[in-house]
Amino acid sequence: MNPAPTDRTAVADLTAPPRAYDYLTSGAGIYDRSFATIRAESDLSRVPADAEKLAVRMIHASGQTDLVDDLVIHARLLADGRAALNAGRPILADTQMVARGVTAGRLPAANDVHCLLGDPRVADLAADWGTTRTAAAVSLWEPMLDGAVVAIGNAPTALFHLLEMLIAGAPRPAAIIGCPVGFIGAAESKEALAAFADEHGIDVPFVTVRGRRGGSAVTSAAINALAQEAE
Repeated sequence: MNPAPTDRTAVADLTAPPRAYDYLTSGAGIYDRSFATIRAESDLSRVPADAEKLAVRMIHASGQTDLVDDLVIHARLLADGRAALNAGRPILADTQMVARGVTAGRLPAANDVHCLLGDPRVADLAADWGTTRTAAAVSLWEPMLDGAVVAIGNAPTALFHLLEMLIAGAPRPAAIIGCPVGFIGAAESKEALAAFADEHGIDVPFVTVRGRRGGSAVTSAAINALAQEAE
C-alpha cells in the first residue's frame, strides 16, 4: 500500500484522473443549483415566510423536496431561536453527530455546543431510570436549559424526556429543533412536540418533521439556518 500524501511535495505529485463523466465541479455552482432546484420543486408557501431559508436548508440536508410537506414550524421559531443564539445562549445536542454538524463559523456569538452523552454519570442514570443513555443525558442539560437552543436529531427518547422535564417544571429553552429519526417512537415523539402547547400549555417555539424522517443532518441544518440568515 502506498503511504498517504502528507507533505507539499507528495500532494504536488498527484494528478487528477481523466474526466469520464459530465458533472458540475464548482462548489459554489453546485450549491446555487441545489437551492434553485429545491425552490423550483418545493411548495415553500406552506412554511412561515421568515422560515423559508430554514426549510430550504432542511430539505437540502435530506435530499427530499417533499420534506416540506411534513415540516411543522412554530411562528416564533426564527425570531426566538435566532435571538437566543445572538445573545450567546448554548446549543444542546442529543448526539455528537448533531453537535458536529453545527457550522462554528455561522454561530453569531461563538456559542457553546454541548453533547453530554459521554458524561460519566449518564450510564448510571440510564440504568437507574430504565431508559436510554440519550434520554438520561438530557437531564444533565437542566443547568443550561433556560433560553438555550435544543437540537434533537437522533433519539425519540431524548425528545420525550425533554418534554417530560418541561411538564415537571424544568427551565424552558428558547427553541427546540426536534427531528429524531427512526421507526420506533420517532413519529410519536414529534407529534407530542407539535401538540405540546395545546396539551400542556407550555409554548416553546419548535420545528419538527412529522413521521419517521429526520436525523442529524436535517437537525444540524436547521441550527445552521437559525444561526445565520445568509444561505
